[in-house]
Amino acid sequence: MHVVAAVLRDARGRILLARRTAGRDLAGAWEFPGGKVEPGETALQALDRELREELGIRIGPARPLVSVPQAYPGKRIVLDVYEVDQFEGTARGLERQALAWAPAEKLASYPMPPADRPVVAALTAADRYLITPEPTDRPGFLSKLDKALAAGARRIQLRARAMAAADLAILARDAQIRCRAKGAQLLLNGEPGLAADLGLGLHLRSAQLMALSARPVLAEGQPVAASCHDADELAQAERLGLDFVVLGPVRATESHPGVAPMGWEKFAALREGVSLPIYALGGMKPADVAVARRHGGQGVAGVRGLWPK
Repeated sequence: MHVVAAVLRDARGRILLARRTAGRDLAGAWEFPGGKVEPGETALQALDRELREELGIRIGPARPLVSVPQAYPGKRIVLDVYEVDQFEGTARGLERQALAWAPAEKLASYPMPPADRPVVAALTAADRYLITPEPTDRPGFLSKLDKALAAGARRIQLRARAMAAADLAILARDAQIRCRAKGAQLLLNGEPGLAADLGLGLHLRSAQLMALSARPVLAEGQPVAASCHDADELAQAERLGLDFVVLGPVRATESHPGVAPMGWEKFAALREGVSLPIYALGGMKPADVAVARRHGGQGVAGVRGLWPK
């Protein structure tokens, strides 16, 4: 089933949500307004019709945000979401549905259908997840980190698997100071104790992910993420309530020469089974963000393609 939805903003930047009415699947959940694409319609024609029928408005220019393939019991959908820059009229619940204008930072507090969770992430979180190379020269590493932050990196994984624990703690504190100054999230790879001690986010290796029975406890507001390669790992990440994951390799990479890439089709198929925000990993560059979004991804993750030269 092909479904379209809109991100509509008011003059204060708040985003419109509509509540699913009684008698429908997932009744009571909040969603981005829209509906099914009928035969013979383009996605934008369907969006304009649905919003006219449901809200009494006509839309102007619209830009693709993300396309989310999602499996539900008994059906599969693809939700194409557009950011609508302008609309005519005043939004009203013409089908007796409740409406709410929500600040972007409050969207995650609304109960939503699974397909809408990646949309919230696409609106509120970084579309690139920078994974640092192994640090060998601390001053040089921090200089490159400063360049990455200056260029707009806002979600960063500090990956230093070969570094001694004491040295890693020092480097993590230095990186934390820099990231906080720029409003960037910093996650520590594979070190839950140190992440908790320093008030950092945590990125779990896939083996760590599968060994857990509960989400690691971190400072309030700090994210927990994980590396995933298949449906079982994705399902485990969702069971634990992780904030996001990376999935790959989507393309062949120099760092894993013997690993067959999954490609975008399999990436999208795996995306269907969970509602987590997912970054595509493996041979990714900033230009691939749009491709990832077309296949349900939050964006791209990587080292070589994102770390400053």
